[in-house]
Amino acid sequence: MVPPPPTNKPHVCLSAILIMGSMALMDAYLVEQNQGPRKIGVCIMVLVGDICFLLVLRYVAVWVGSEVRTSKRGYTMILWFFYVFVLEIKVYFVYQNYKAEDGKRASLDGWTGGGVDGVARKALTLLLSICVPVVYITLVAIDHMEYVRPQKKKEEIRCRLFWVVVDLLDVLDVQANLWEPQRRGLPLWVEGLMFFYCYILLLVLPCVSLSEISMQGVNIVPHKMMLYPILSLVTINIITLFIRGGNMVFYRDSRVSGILMGKNVIAIVLKTCSFVQYRRHLGEVPSPALGVEMQKNCVVHGPKVTMPVERPLNRIGV
Repeated sequence: MVPPPPTNKPHVCLSAILIMGSMALMDAYLVEQNQGPRKIGVCIMVLVGDICFLLVLRYVAVWVGSEVRTSKRGYTMILWFFYVFVLEIKVYFVYQNYKAEDGKRASLDGWTGGGVDGVARKALTLLLSICVPVVYITLVAIDHMEYVRPQKKKEEIRCRLFWVVVDLLDVLDVQANLWEPQRRGLPLWVEGLMFFYCYILLLVLPCVSLSEISMQGVNIVPHKMMLYPILSLVTINIITLFIRGGNMVFYRDSRVSGILMGKNVIAIVLKTCSFVQYRRHLGEVPSPALGVEMQKNCVVHGPKVTMPVERPLNRIGV
């Protein structure tokens, strides 16, 4: 029988607590949105779902804890995908319940979702904007990357992961426009498109960032991690800029975040400059230097071969 891999128990416990805590808070929203006998049925369904999720988490989290001190992030990507997949399903039902409440109260003139209900919606946005980035930072575990020796290189990786966190907040802000108080509702197809577009970004983009760390192995080079910046430039910095601009122009959405629109403009400029510098650096480096760098980044594991050494013949005898 294969023994279990050595795990980082504090990391496993912390990630499991954060994940299950955010799930429990979303369950509280789902239960409180239902009244009467339906509340009991929803509570039972939520508990059954959490037990199944906890059983899967028990095994996946152990494997995630076993790869914390290595350059591999395969199980970390699986856990992130699984976590966001379940969390966003619960967010979708919470959002649909809020939408149903808005339909019932549409007959009230001048109602904009204020009061206690408006505070609860903004608290949901705050909850997601804290839990999702914190879980991502915990799963990355950059402080446990012992194979990254230079402190400068570790700071560069931390800076790139900071951009991932900012992009997560950007996506969550776009998604939060669906359940926060609105003066004028968006068309049904626009709401569905916005929700599932943000859903896909939350699922895929952090996994791309983790895969860049995993693919480079022990000899990680931060300035060559260009896949995530390219994808985020198109899918977040450009497209969400058009989404916010369209909501502001066509639907008179006064809740559009001007700060995050400015962030997207700055990110477009900075990432474009980084791409130009990276291409220029590749053009200036000659091909032999690239070969030497590739040899340095490769770690060869194999048996040592001892070469025979010739001995000089004796002058008297053979």
